[in-house]
Amino acid sequence: MLRRRAALAALPVLVLPAVLAGCSTDDGGGDGTLEVLASFYPLQYVAEQVGGEHVTVSNLTPPAAEPHDLELSPAQMREIGTSDLVVYSSGFQAAVDDAVETQSPEHVVDAADVVDLEAHPGTPSEETGGHGDEHAEEDAGDGHDHGTLDPHFWLDPTRLIPLGHAVAGALADADPEHAAAYAEGARALEKQVKDLDAEFTAGLKECETRTLVTSHEAFGYLAERYDLEQVGIVGLDPESEPSPARLREVAAVVEDSGVDTIFTETLTSPKVAETLASDVGVETAVLDPLEGLSEDAAAAGADYVSVMQDNLATLSEGLQCS
Repeated sequence: MLRRRAALAALPVLVLPAVLAGCSTDDGGGDGTLEVLASFYPLQYVAEQVGGEHVTVSNLTPPAAEPHDLELSPAQMREIGTSDLVVYSSGFQAAVDDAVETQSPEHVVDAADVVDLEAHPGTPSEETGGHGDEHAEEDAGDGHDHGTLDPHFWLDPTRLIPLGHAVAGALADADPEHAAAYAEGARALEKQVKDLDAEFTAGLKECETRTLVTSHEAFGYLAERYDLEQVGIVGLDPESEPSPARLREVAAVVEDSGVDTIFTETLTSPKVAETLASDVGVETAVLDPLEGLSEDAAAAGADYVSVMQDNLATLSEGLQCS
């Protein structure tokens, strides 16, 4: 049900306590739009594209913050319970998993239930963390023991398609009056990401090397989609430390595969990758895993599509694609 906070604000003061007793008092949705809460940026982007003018979307993860380490304030906990829709991905952010379970929001889309998550080959298990399925027995719920599944599905643009349609369905359940608009928003998002997918397919078709050496294994879905082989210095957990043996293995891959660029990433320290690159005589370049969008990027008009296009340009140069 839509929250009409602007109308409530106009009621006489004596009426307010009784009226507000069962309502959230946060500011989102005060214009009559649905309040949608996303747990990190790619989910925010999907909700905004699908919901359009009929939604107000908030992001639980602050700009430039590492989403895996998210801790929720009491106010954010309450917001999860009162929002019209919560979009999250179970097994990725333990604090959000716990809050969804305890606050029981009426409408929820769990990306992990909608998108086909996979386990990608990677570094040995003792050196590899990973975000996994909420049902995985390996998940200790600390935000860094991620089970066996790779959560970074949004780096394959086509995997946003089923999520967009699921969000449209949930929005329609919460706001049947605008169901057609939400369905149209999902179709527009589908076209948008298919166009982006076509750009990647063409841009990465002919490359001198198809070996993608990264500081950590965030790009498995991208590599799978565009016929690249990802080799991570560490596994899915960006805070892992590689062993000397692992560094020697990656150095051998760089030398044997004609790699001339090791890709670091935003939000995590590039020091290990830069040291390895210096040792083997290759360059480094920065990719964005798009777990968050900085305030500066947003202010400059950047969004999911434009950052992915920047990634494509970086990959094309680093992999020597024609």
